[in-house]
Amino acid sequence: MTAASEYATQARLLAGRASDPALVVGDRTVTYGELDDLVTARRRQLGTTRRLVMVVMANTLDPVVTYLAALSGGHVVLLVADGPHSHTTLIDTFDPDVIAQGQADDGAIIERRPGTRHTLHPDLAMLASTSGSTGSPKLVRLSLENLLSNAEAIAEYLRLTSADRAATTLPLQYCYGLSVLNSHLLAGASVLLTERSVTDELFWAEFADAGATSFAGVPYTFELLDASGFAHRELPTLRYVTQAGGRLDVDTARRHLDLATRRGYDFFTMYGQTEATARMAYVPPALAASAIGAIGRAIPGGSLRVDPLDDAATEPDAVGELVYQGPNVMMGYAESPADLARGATLTELRTGDLGRRRPDGLFEIVGRLNRFSKLYGIRADLDQLERTLAAEGIDARIVSDDDRRLLVFVGAARHIRRATALVVAATGIPAHAVAGFAVDAYPRTPSGKIDSVALRAHAADAERAHSDTDGGRSVEQLRDLYAQLLARPDATADDSFTSLGGDSLSFVELSVRLEQHLGTLPREWPRLTIAELSTLADASAAVEGTEAPAPDRGWRRWPRVETVTVLRAVAILLVVATHADLLFARGGAHVLLILLGFGIARFQLTEAPPGIRSRRLLRAAARIAIPAVLWIGFVSLLTAQYPPSTVLLVHGFLPDADGSWDSQWAYWFIELAVWGMLALAALFALRVVDRWERARPFVFALTLLVALLALRYAVTGVETGLVERYTLPAAGWLVALGWAAARADRWWQRLLLSGVLIAGMIGFFGTPMREVIVIVGGLVLLWLPTVRLPRQVVPVLVLLAGSSLFVYLTHWTVFPMWEHTSPLLGVVLSFAVGFAAWRAYQLAERRLRGLLSAAAPRDTAPLRRRP
Repeated sequence: MTAASEYATQARLLAGRASDPALVVGDRTVTYGELDDLVTARRRQLGTTRRLVMVVMANTLDPVVTYLAALSGGHVVLLVADGPHSHTTLIDTFDPDVIAQGQADDGAIIERRPGTRHTLHPDLAMLASTSGSTGSPKLVRLSLENLLSNAEAIAEYLRLTSADRAATTLPLQYCYGLSVLNSHLLAGASVLLTERSVTDELFWAEFADAGATSFAGVPYTFELLDASGFAHRELPTLRYVTQAGGRLDVDTARRHLDLATRRGYDFFTMYGQTEATARMAYVPPALAASAIGAIGRAIPGGSLRVDPLDDAATEPDAVGELVYQGPNVMMGYAESPADLARGATLTELRTGDLGRRRPDGLFEIVGRLNRFSKLYGIRADLDQLERTLAAEGIDARIVSDDDRRLLVFVGAARHIRRATALVVAATGIPAHAVAGFAVDAYPRTPSGKIDSVALRAHAADAERAHSDTDGGRSVEQLRDLYAQLLARPDATADDSFTSLGGDSLSFVELSVRLEQHLGTLPREWPRLTIAELSTLADASAAVEGTEAPAPDRGWRRWPRVETVTVLRAVAILLVVATHADLLFARGGAHVLLILLGFGIARFQLTEAPPGIRSRRLLRAAARIAIPAVLWIGFVSLLTAQYPPSTVLLVHGFLPDADGSWDSQWAYWFIELAVWGMLALAALFALRVVDRWERARPFVFALTLLVALLALRYAVTGVETGLVERYTLPAAGWLVALGWAAARADRWWQRLLLSGVLIAGMIGFFGTPMREVIVIVGGLVLLWLPTVRLPRQVVPVLVLLAGSSLFVYLTHWTVFPMWEHTSPLLGVVLSFAVGFAAWRAYQLAERRLRGLLSAAAPRDTAPLRRRP
């Protein structure tokens, strides 16, 4: 590509005026002039030699700049998803010359060789995975004309102008998501780059602030919209919504079409495949009411026809394979680097979909001709998945259940769990949409082919039998478990741990109890509804009592446990053992402060609507304050040991004459936790604070950390006094550190917090050993999310961690009686009393909740997972 054609390509892609907005990223608006400068600079960085450039894509500015620069520089672009295993196979197969995986000025553009090892066809511009990857290295070869012609056609039928602004609700490496970017930039419109889910209130805040006019969705997106109250949102700037990525069920389509009609925006149903760059057909909004279930007409510049399966079939609406022609039809597939030198091998696309042309001229899909399935916007090659399982030693057959689930059939029940896990890992399809079944033999048709209809019937019979024998209790059993452990008798199957207001204390026991039901607990389980989790429980029950696959047998004896649970158990053990003079390893209580902040960020500051966060913080404070006041008050009545200021948790606010420790400081941790959460509840009642934290969660936490650390140095200096270290002004920064740790999802953020922790702890106690214990606890939390432990140890850790609050409360009364004679006995009795108090309080709380359940308000609708 010549220099002149490079700039012509760039000008065609970036069609807006220099002063017009092109991209909105957070608080930053990038104009077309600025974007052109960024793209030009990045193109120089990529060099003039035409090469294969792999771009690790994200809905952020830098990968978009690299994509546009590589395209306009004449390079061949391969877009992949971010993730440790998402592109390993592609690197091994296609050996890209350059890998761009982050900010270019941070050295994240990896030049694997100075030139290229590939012969690249002059027309080749892009390699794309087919609608989500099944792990197959088979890619679609697209030309620049494919990309531009499809973007122009989309811009034409959507009537895009410079006034339009689309929000990115789909990943940009996915052809549908990329088509949104291409069509808008080519039309001189703008794009709001965001990676937030449509269930996130902040997404809609960004949408409104940016004045966005559209968003795109696959069927799962609309499930999330329905669950998060989209129908009640006021979006005055919304002009249209598009839907593709699979068939939307009729009821959902009609509901959203009616909503669009009432609200005055357009609803476009579209149809496409990566092999046609993105889009092949659309339903004009004027015809949408009469065309529900149809894919519409061909896009501008394209044409559709139906090739009947029966040569004798001549009826106008005969069913056959849908065939598309147009300038956006791919050049062909690439399965090895040698294919990159090939020219176009296709003039039309045989879609593999069975369709018909309706009397009104619109087309509709009635089935599938080939072995592909599309779920949650992900197109899975079922034959490739079967080959993947065969390579792992599992003979399996996979069929689609009306594009709702993948049904995996194996010859032995012991293979079910491993087979379904491999399918989930290979496709990215949610685990609840993959079901496994055992069969004695694979049924076949008279022609010898696998009988998919018989397999589906077998699955239905197996699930019906399981429901009959089990009484359909899996959902109810899990609901009862949530109701019991969270003291929420009003829990329903549509609730989740997060929506029910679960906190760090209830998290410990519930997570382990769920693991007993589900086997392996998904990391995102707090956001999954009880109904969604029950599908995993059913799969676990189907193989209960069977022998685990040999490769997994060892690890089943060493399950993964969240580091938070381990740290809480170890910290409370150190606290009690040190106070009883059994050990001399102080610092456990300050580790608990870090865990307190981590839990606040994780469980109280979730993606709940405004106002709910403050209520959850108040509830969490009450769950600590109420048992503390009851216990300390009870002890005070019996022994007169504590004055009213200690009972009411305000001792730390009183002036201290000599700065010496006495028994009134015993409950400093409780005071700090309660008053800290009350302060945060008041802070998050301010809408501006709530929106700031949602917009910049890590920056907000880091700012709070720096502010509280500065307050500590201003109040105490480097070394804190004997009782100063137990007050909110001196120790509050550790809570903020735990909060920031929960928000740190990148290595450099964890590294930054590690430095702050080490610097802040040096000299804090004036006792190096105590400071090291806190530093080690914080570093483990930052860098080690889970640990494997012997299964026999896990119940003990759960007991220690779950009862930690009550052990802390009661041990001050128990261990002093044995401190000088038998400290070990004092420690054992402290934990025994604490555990008994914990169980007694739980029982009383649940009974009280049961009496008040009819009047108990629900704080929010169930929160669902991100698409």
